[in-house]
Amino acid sequence: MTYVPLDQLLKESDFVSVHSPLKPETMHQIGSRELALMKPTAYLINTARGVIVDAAALARALKKRQIAGAGLDVFEHEPKVTPALLKMPNVVTTPHLGSAVLEVREQMANIVVDNILALLAGKLPPNCVNPEVLQR
Repeated sequence: MTYVPLDQLLKESDFVSVHSPLKPETMHQIGSRELALMKPTAYLINTARGVIVDAAALARALKKRQIAGAGLDVFEHEPKVTPALLKMPNVVTTPHLGSAVLEVREQMANIVVDNILALLAGKLPPNCVNPEVLQR
């Protein structure tokens, strides 16, 4: 695997699968400019967080055939979906259930248990994303 800048990745990829965490700097990380960089034969897949992709920009890009299609498991204004996207034949949507398989849910439950056990033992939870709050 080779890491490349986002612009290069968008220009060269046939499928772009979004897995960014939701942070202020990732909101609308994929917008009009980024979609315009993609190949007209490329597909955008978002299973991360809806607001990472600008839904209006995506709808415009799909309508203009700037990209071939999109697969969306998350939506910018969840639970509502941008109406234009629902009507497009080149968009596949699922109701935010990408992680709803038995193995993933079991693993998620195990992670929660590991974090609780660590806290009860007075240790830092292994998956703590904001350790600064534990100092309060």
